[in-house]
Amino acid sequence: LSLAKFDLLSLANNHSMDYGYAGLVDTQNALSQSGIATVGAGSNVSAAHAPVYIERNGLRLAFLAYADVLPENSGFDPRTWVATQTQPGIAWADPSQIKADVTAAKLRADLVVVLLHSGYEINSTVSFNQRTEAHAAIDAGAALVLGSHPHILQGIEQYHGGLIAYSLGNFVFDQYKGVVNANIILRVVLDRSEDR
Repeated sequence: LSLAKFDLLSLANNHSMDYGYAGLVDTQNALSQSGIATVGAGSNVSAAHAPVYIERNGLRLAFLAYADVLPENSGFDPRTWVATQTQPGIAWADPSQIKADVTAAKLRADLVVVLLHSGYEINSTVSFNQRTEAHAAIDAGAALVLGSHPHILQGIEQYHGGLIAYSLGNFVFDQYKGVVNANIILRVVLDRSEDR
């Protein structure tokens, strides 16, 4: 990931705590040692919801990340991994919390980008929750929402001056066959022209 020039990764997903808090901390430490920031998970709710700020070409960008996925077939419910005041975990995609976080981050950044791990796996239809959460982010002032989790391409929407890519498909994943493995790399140029 470092050689591929990744600067930041979202840990707000349904696998970040597969090996418990020790595994989460180990992941964060390994990425940090490679110069890669993480967002969307942490030692408590404040850390999980804390934005990461990155400055590039005169722009200060704030990144936030959230997860909202259904319980798995095994019965495991990813909501049990939601960070609390005293428990480490992930940031859950509650629309009102997204609005509050984006509003706060916007005070210290030129642009806010939200990474949203939400929707139904192997389903090209954008779910109600995905749309509600993404719209909440843009309505609060985010310029861009980048989605993951469905493992399949979903639509891109221009909404109230912002851009939402609901699911970019699989960047690297070979569990499925055929068109499900189709993906895109989205190139977005961000500037101050939209004053978002």
